[in-house]
Amino acid sequence: MNTQFYWLAQSAEETAEEAANETKEIISKITTGKVAEAILILVVTYLILKILDKLVIWLSERIAKQWRLGVKQFLPFLRMLVLTTTVVILMNLFLNLSRENILAVTGTVAVALGFAFKDYASSIIAGIVALFESPYAVGDRIKIGDYYGEVISYGLRAIKIQTPDDNTITIPHNKIWTEGVSNANAGALEAQVITEFYLGHNIDIDLVKKILYRVAQTSKYTALKLPIVVIMEEKPWGSTFKLKSYPLDARDEFIYKTDLITRAKKAFKKYHISYPSVSVIGANTI
Repeated sequence: MNTQFYWLAQSAEETAEEAANETKEIISKITTGKVAEAILILVVTYLILKILDKLVIWLSERIAKQWRLGVKQFLPFLRMLVLTTTVVILMNLFLNLSRENILAVTGTVAVALGFAFKDYASSIIAGIVALFESPYAVGDRIKIGDYYGEVISYGLRAIKIQTPDDNTITIPHNKIWTEGVSNANAGALEAQVITEFYLGHNIDIDLVKKILYRVAQTSKYTALKLPIVVIMEEKPWGSTFKLKSYPLDARDEFIYKTDLITRAKKAFKKYHISYPSVSVIGANTI
């Protein structure tokens, strides 16, 4: 038994020594010229990614509107292709991708990087998964956690969304492991907009519903081929109405909502439709 342990220990020691020697040999081949070449490759990659971003966005804004999101959704695949190619070129430059070199370096580097960049690696893996599951894509209007907005960029590690306040929020892909993703349009140009109205108890319900339908049908932003629905709910302090309709373009969501509210309030004033006598905030806090 002791002899077996001795041979196992000796074998492990020889293997570790051999791997260390091979790694040392590979590192010794890293020259100033190769480092300069790698920096040049990274700079070229950065420029290609920037040109791709601008080219795809430029193209998507100049073609027929129904193809806009489809073109934008090519961007993540193109970025992933460029980045993967760059990684392979860099590895081949420094590691001379032979079977022996890969085996010698991969284990050591993978363990070290695994601990140092586990969150980063998790985000990259989640990004690849998201490409196939498509919980979001460029142009979609999504909500993750407390953040809502339009996806304007899809990177290797994260997406960027633009909020209604014009803030840009970067969200790592690995949020899809723990957070629910609400997607309002899922690749479609139209996304349902819900506009709420708060009125008193003594209103003419049929008149209010007629006004809301009319307001939606006559808005220049409304996609008339999609349904318009009015839902009513009673509260102790008054009546609530939800007008559910679709703008022609999801990016007009807030302009569309403002247009609906503005014209509905004018109609309510014309027909003397009353609002709740108790404020909604006050009623909710009682």
